[in-house]
Amino acid sequence: MKKLVLSLLLICGLSAVAQVDRSTQPKAGPAPEINLSKPQTFKLKNGLSVIVVENHKLPRVSYTLTLDNPPIAEGKKVGAASLSGALLGKGSTSISKDDFNEEVDYMGARINFGSQYASASGLSQYADRILELLADAAINPNFTEEEFKKEQELLIEGLKTNEKSVEAAASTVSRALLYGKDHPKGEFETPEMVEQVTLADAKAFYDKAFIPNNAYLVVVGDVDYKNIKKEITKNFKDWKPGAELTNDFKTPENVATTEINFVDMPNAVQSQVIVENLAELKMSDPDYFPVLIANQILGGGGEGRLFLNLREDKGYTYGAYSGIGNDKFGKTSFSASASVRNMVTDSSVVAFLEEIDRIRQEPVSEKDLKNAKAKYVGSFVRSLEQPSTVARFALNTETENLPEDFYQNYLSKINAVTIEDVQRVAKKYFLTDNSRIIVAGKGSDVIENLEKVQFKGKTIPVKYYDKEANAVEKPTFEVVLPEGVTAKTVFENYIKAIGGKDAIEGINSIVMMGEGSVQGTPLKLTIKKTSKGQFLQEISVMGNVMSKQVLNGDKASISAQGQTMTPNEEQTAALKKEAAIVPELDMMNDPSITLNKIEKVDGKNAYVLNLSDSKKVFYATESGLKLKEETTREMQGQSMVQTVMYSDYKPVQGVLFPHKLSQSVGPQNIEFTFSEINVNEGVSDADFE
Repeated sequence: MKKLVLSLLLICGLSAVAQVDRSTQPKAGPAPEINLSKPQTFKLKNGLSVIVVENHKLPRVSYTLTLDNPPIAEGKKVGAASLSGALLGKGSTSISKDDFNEEVDYMGARINFGSQYASASGLSQYADRILELLADAAINPNFTEEEFKKEQELLIEGLKTNEKSVEAAASTVSRALLYGKDHPKGEFETPEMVEQVTLADAKAFYDKAFIPNNAYLVVVGDVDYKNIKKEITKNFKDWKPGAELTNDFKTPENVATTEINFVDMPNAVQSQVIVENLAELKMSDPDYFPVLIANQILGGGGEGRLFLNLREDKGYTYGAYSGIGNDKFGKTSFSASASVRNMVTDSSVVAFLEEIDRIRQEPVSEKDLKNAKAKYVGSFVRSLEQPSTVARFALNTETENLPEDFYQNYLSKINAVTIEDVQRVAKKYFLTDNSRIIVAGKGSDVIENLEKVQFKGKTIPVKYYDKEANAVEKPTFEVVLPEGVTAKTVFENYIKAIGGKDAIEGINSIVMMGEGSVQGTPLKLTIKKTSKGQFLQEISVMGNVMSKQVLNGDKASISAQGQTMTPNEEQTAALKKEAAIVPELDMMNDPSITLNKIEKVDGKNAYVLNLSDSKKVFYATESGLKLKEETTREMQGQSMVQTVMYSDYKPVQGVLFPHKLSQSVGPQNIEFTFSEINVNEGVSDADFE
């Protein structure tokens, strides 16, 4: 009987399948119902709002303190906000920095601060003490002159390091021009500005901004509501309110017509392109969900149109993306950006404008719309697995003035976006006729073609700015070569500048030990050379060798990430040139090396010598010292330029050697500082085996 019933069910099922009309696409089902547990909330008399989400799956707790202040202009004290944030968490008036850190480490906890936020997390068995330390450091900070000086020096050092960064320059200028330098979003820090900030200024910013009036404390984890409410009240009740902060800065406006704002970066091997405009968008606006989908289709990831166009189709860049913010206090911005090769900078600008204009003028396809919705639905559903999601949703509902059912209806709002909605909001928020196009790059390579860029039959005007967004005259790039200067005389001047031929020929071996870092990871660089044609370059991370190049006469090897290979003839020839202690001695009489022109390197005029079709070397016209090398390589089907910058020359046994070396490929930059350079010692034949 059971077999008969089963057979009947199978037959019915097959019959039903056979009757499905596959000529029409099935309609999407209703969006799944989102059931979110409601967090528990309370508010202290000083204005601090608290949101508690109990979750007992893991014995952990997290605290996030958010100050929902309007943007705050720093005026003549730019840098005070950063320094006040850096000083927070250095203990308190009741506990020293060392004791504070020791106790945090003992509990295995984490406590972090910024100028207008704080967070802490750890095991729930220490929940009360973690909260107590967080509150104490936040409300009773230990601002000392000693710590202030340390943080000030670190901030200045970081800013100086970024002075050569094309991406940093473009970002600074884009914000300053879009919002205005006197707007909180347009302000930026410079080493000179930060040097003028005092401890009193940092303390004044803290007193002004770090107040409970608009503060929210979110608690998530293995806690009991009644107990945590008691502990929060005990620890935060004495936090004194401050004066209400106002949103009284001037409202920025878009440019009347699209223009290119160019920043000359003579050392740039790539151009940073940013196409941007101001927009007004809040999470509570009806356009919010259509804008999310429109941006996802345009440039929200690897499947976005900008990425597919500029990278996959044209090969201009490693990635092109777009984004749009939301701001309840005022205007936000839409921007699309990429780092592109110098030679395609002008073409990239046109490609950006055409792709942005296409989504404005042409309806998107059903497929693009469906894929964009699926991206957001998947991301939203995955986020529900995290306990912190409920707290974040509750915080947004409070701070963004959202309806209580905003997140319950999130998926239905996404799925309700139509093709017409996408085109409508694209026209409203992506303004190709009122865009600022920020380009930071090597003017001598890109300006000529950039000034010819046309869009919709009109030439786009180019305006020039320095790295601090000050209007400047168009840079001049051509410098007449002096009579009698040749590649050979440039080499001769370099050899003389570093100590002379006799001193150089007295060097039989050299060892250079340098240190650097990538994204906070320390690196060590070791270079060894001998006059016998031996060469070693080794980069190690935490004692582990990551890459190694060795040459011993005609025998060579290259190792990277545990794999060793024998280089080809071209690579071996390059290693032999690197093996020379001072390669210029051998290059002086090479007729294939030509003097090209004079260019700026770090503001200094430099002779440009073509060593080959793929390699250039730059020597300062005044000092004669080598400043830079550029090597063009083919990587993943794209032409990339690798640069090596030389600076901080110091004498070692009568010969000047650069004690700083900066290497970059695309957006990645590594700066090494040589703390030890030894001549005629510390090298043996065994090093090159």
